[in-house]
Amino acid sequence: MSNEQQPIRDAAIRLTMMPRDTNAHGTVFGGVILSYIDVAGGVEAVRHTKHERFVTVAMKEVIFHEPVFIGDLVSFYATTLKVGNTSITVHVEVEAERFGNKGEVVRVTSADLIFVAINENREKVAIGK
Repeated sequence: MSNEQQPIRDAAIRLTMMPRDTNAHGTVFGGVILSYIDVAGGVEAVRHTKHERFVTVAMKEVIFHEPVFIGDLVSFYATTLKVGNTSITVHVEVEAERFGNKGEVVRVTSADLIFVAINENREKVAIGK
């Protein structure tokens, strides 16, 4: 067994889920997670390209593997997959650190998102223009 530490990853977003985020079953709404996936992808798009404005065009296959509960610390890790002339594809991984379980981390979901660069008039433009 190795004592090597996992490399530290820089989360685009990290937050604790609160009661307002939950449904009648006590789990966090999938839509809440989807909205943060969108934000995390947008953060990565801007960080990676330095372009200031993007719109979401697509979010591909989102499968929820585990529920998220009140108090869980949820981390959204974003990685750029591809940069085109006007679009960028970003992969977002979502993990939840269980509240009160001393560091138990579960993979919640992941998605690939496609963003298109726009200007201040909401017109599609080349990234960086």
